[in-house]
Amino acid sequence: MIEKLTPHRITLTYEACLKSFWRKKRLRIFLRECGISQNFLATWNEDESKREFLDRTFGELQKGERGRKALLKMGVHLSEQESFPDLEHWEDSKEKIQEASTAVSRLQTYIRKQEEELASLEDREKTQKRFQERQAEIKRAKTDLEKLSSSLNDLAKRLGSQQAGYDFQTWFYDLLDYSEIVNRRPYTHEGRQIDGSLTHGGTTYLVELKFTAEQAGATDIDSFLKKVNDKADNTMGIMISVSGYSTVAKKEASGPKTPLLLIDHSHLYMILSNVMKCSDLIERIRRHSSQTGVAYLSPVDFG
Repeated sequence: MIEKLTPHRITLTYEACLKSFWRKKRLRIFLRECGISQNFLATWNEDESKREFLDRTFGELQKGERGRKALLKMGVHLSEQESFPDLEHWEDSKEKIQEASTAVSRLQTYIRKQEEELASLEDREKTQKRFQERQAEIKRAKTDLEKLSSSLNDLAKRLGSQQAGYDFQTWFYDLLDYSEIVNRRPYTHEGRQIDGSLTHGGTTYLVELKFTAEQAGATDIDSFLKKVNDKADNTMGIMISVSGYSTVAKKEASGPKTPLLLIDHSHLYMILSNVMKCSDLIERIRRHSSQTGVAYLSPVDFG
């Protein structure tokens, strides 16, 4: 951090103060306005010159925090001077005002330089802070993604069991939360079990999850398609089958204006490997479906 009250600034403030006032009374008023106590000002003896009193004053002010603040304030006030009324109407006013102007100009230049250095330092510190925060976010995101990947690998060891299926539901919605995709976890509607839903790009997708050792078949597609068609016109469906889909299932899910998108383990590992965000993956498959009517697009064909 830049120390604003440097020895050089103190010297420049001292010179500007000494040169800006000729009468003791006017200097006393200025010092009082800068926070110098009346008790201390009362110690100024009649036989003590301005220079001697300022020497003593500046020495005392540097001893404590309150005094140092007063010196900073004094420097600012002196640097803001545009005229020197106390130096007018003397035989040598021109010389006095010239000396005061020079002293104040030097103080102004130094304070301006300090402020520029301080602003530059603050900008660097802000930039560094933003960078560090971003690095921390990336590190947290990487850690969270690694945890999700590890959890899925553990689930794969129990592939096909009923409990693993329930655990996969939890895992998938944790992935959506990580991806900051609006979602609703599994629920029941009119006696039908819905594996949940997600909303992305203004479209709501019903979700069907299959964590089985067998591929999803045509009957699975038909059943899910009925659930989707029972909903509002703009509702679509995303099926996630870890073991993939049979050829017939892919064909059943495809067709003009198909509302279904098919995802398997290879898509999930693209997300977990940080190759593609979940939101981008959904958009890529949907774009392909809109263009071709085909519900499944293998990651190797993403291009």
